[in-house]
Amino acid sequence: MATPVATKVAAKSAQKAKAKANTKADTQASTEVLPIISRGDERQAQLLEIACRLFSQYGFKGTSLRDIAQEADITKAALYYHFPNKEALFQKIVVESFVLLLERVNTATARAVTAHDKVLAFMMTSADYYQQNRNAWVASSNAFWSKEESDSRNQALTFRDQYEKLLRKCIEEGIASGEFRAVDPAMAGRVLLSSINSMNRWHNPAGRLTAAAVVEQFLDIVLVGMKAR
Repeated sequence: MATPVATKVAAKSAQKAKAKANTKADTQASTEVLPIISRGDERQAQLLEIACRLFSQYGFKGTSLRDIAQEADITKAALYYHFPNKEALFQKIVVESFVLLLERVNTATARAVTAHDKVLAFMMTSADYYQQNRNAWVASSNAFWSKEESDSRNQALTFRDQYEKLLRKCIEEGIASGEFRAVDPAMAGRVLLSSINSMNRWHNPAGRLTAAAVVEQFLDIVLVGMKAR
């Protein structure tokens, strides 16, 4: 006959397995190719792919429209037909990326029940998105911090704030429910997101661990520290 402790442990293990399965299902449901390069015609898709790669390597200011045209083996005039300036590329790469990422994390967290599972769903969905769209993620980060004030940058700021606020809200729910101890939600959110935002500096996409596997290990460490004692 199972003891009360054994029964509790078994129930907890089953709950954890179910949460991971739900999160895996959420991330697997969003495995389509980079959205910002799947819209428009094939030439535009190719140009966006090249722009993402060059922006991720050399930064927004360090890449010119001439560089993109040369890499695509087309004239600047042909490039201007699709994108008259870098502002148009910023809109397509950065703003639309934020829109889709926000949609995905909203969907994933809405399916979770507990605050712990919501944080897990948010982070694993973000890691999955990074894994699929690494160049776009890095290009967006480079462009975001090096670009001067503009309407499209302000749009990106709005979506970035919504993205970060959603994670803070999940953490705040965990504090209110007693799942997490009284940590600073903003600081905890920054720590969690740093696991993805800093990954391009050291993580090898072709290496043994996927981005999702890295973030999963990171969460196993950080969420233990956040749990109520």
